[in-house]
Amino acid sequence: MGETTSGDPLFELRAETSISATPAVVYAIVTDLTRSAEWSVECIGGQWISGAPGAVGSVFRGNNVRAEDVVAWAPVVRGTWSTESEVVAAEPERLFSWAMRTKAGQRQDSIWSYLLEPTDDGCLLVHHFRMGKATEGIVGITEDMDAAAKRRFFAEWSAKLAGDLAATLDRIKVVIEKE
Repeated sequence: MGETTSGDPLFELRAETSISATPAVVYAIVTDLTRSAEWSVECIGGQWISGAPGAVGSVFRGNNVRAEDVVAWAPVVRGTWSTESEVVAAEPERLFSWAMRTKAGQRQDSIWSYLLEPTDDGCLLVHHFRMGKATEGIVGITEDMDAAAKRRFFAEWSAKLAGDLAATLDRIKVVIEKE
């Protein structure tokens, strides 16, 4: 189960929140991935390792941490680890997206995005995640699972991701509205 037979993505989730700040202010903050530790559930920091920060083609190395109880029965990475991602869209005040990279530096079909839409009192911020084909990490996690375990894993991981998206937006809202 690394690809779906229907052509549907393995994961496609989104959460949204209204923020009392302009799209320009929100965009400037969420595209500064070095600040991710202020709002991310798993990212505890990181740095740009190539390209201009926030520009398409730039690469960011994120440092992450995951608790032991997250989908505890599955062989997911726990403790600390790092990832690399490449900016794939950067449209000021509108869209910022990055793709997770393989250990060899190739883009994967795993895209995280922030979409911004102006509102009368600020903006709507949408956090979106889509994984079409299983990433290197998901393949490693599920390779020894039978079909029932894979279904269970994908259901539980989807719920975890949905919670992470919502929590991230809640934290971003607090950070921005305090500034």
